[in-house]
Amino acid sequence: MHITAVHIHAIRLPLHAPFVVSYHSYKDMPSIIVKIETDEGLVGYGEGVADEHVTGETWESTFAILKHTLAPRLIGVNPLHIEALHERMNEMIYGAPTAKAAIDIACFDLIGKKLKQPVYQLLGGRFHDAFPITHVLSIGSPSEMAEEALSVVKQGYRSLKIKVGTHVEEDIARIQAIRKRIRDDIAIRVDVNQGWKNSTTTIKALRALESLNIDWLEQPVVADDIDAMAYIRTKTTIPIMIDEGLRNMRDMREIIQKRAADKVNIKLMKCGGIYPAMKLAHQAELAGIECQIGSMVESSIGSAAGFHVAFAKKIVTSVELTGPLKFTKDVGNLHYDLPYIRLTNKPGLGIDVNEQTLHELTAFSDVIR
Repeated sequence: MHITAVHIHAIRLPLHAPFVVSYHSYKDMPSIIVKIETDEGLVGYGEGVADEHVTGETWESTFAILKHTLAPRLIGVNPLHIEALHERMNEMIYGAPTAKAAIDIACFDLIGKKLKQPVYQLLGGRFHDAFPITHVLSIGSPSEMAEEALSVVKQGYRSLKIKVGTHVEEDIARIQAIRKRIRDDIAIRVDVNQGWKNSTTTIKALRALESLNIDWLEQPVVADDIDAMAYIRTKTTIPIMIDEGLRNMRDMREIIQKRAADKVNIKLMKCGGIYPAMKLAHQAELAGIECQIGSMVESSIGSAAGFHVAFAKKIVTSVELTGPLKFTKDVGNLHYDLPYIRLTNKPGLGIDVNEQTLHELTAFSDVIR
């Protein structure tokens, strides 16, 4: 089997409501969908959702790298040879993990369809039967966030992720308001998205949060400051998670060496896809560090890919892949059994892609043959 064509679609996924984090407010979610065709008539789908604040890539640059750099040199390549394919992509361009993730995911979808197996079977088989879904609250006023938290708890959610990272006093008020409105047995995870910048501000905030039964605090300082993360971890009983600070195997090695995290957030878009994500999970497992599989707010395609990694690995103990729940229209049909996710045994990613919707959401596209 070899690749005969790569279709690249730059789409914008419409959101139910703006998604607000410390560094940006999204009115819709720009994404790149890749469709790879083979000489055997099989088709695989992949996705790349770029975040310039995390990997330095943009929607437009990801499309350009796929069109001009990666796709032309993948024509004729066997998509089953995943290690060789990644080596080939790495020789073409340094970094660019989001573009590489789109190709990687499409190839795993193809491999699963070729072998008539779900992707998780290619990764060691299913370990988890289901994962509880965490509801993500984007930044708003303390009262608005508390009301939303109470509403989703009534719907059955048992864990909440609170986006903060503006002014620390306001963030503390947000978290306190939410905890006041919901029961103590509802898990609260706080994600700062680098917004508190440094260890001094973070430690100040942690003193106010110690009594609120927080599951963990995620990425309070700038991504590259692993030393600050290690220092903060020694100053609190609240578990510390690294997200933006973990992009590749070198980052993971430093995190392990410096004991900078209790938990890490692996995202396919940060590391280059399913295959690199598995390598990061193996590193974490050797060090006894629990993992979460997260996302950049992806469609059913990227979300399904992340779930397959999560379901295959014992060391993955939580997931945050809720993009499809945030969209008014999606290109795929990943099914959530709220407040849980359970994967099917369909081959490949296990989802169907609606080509009509894909074309409807496409802003620009190209085909490489």
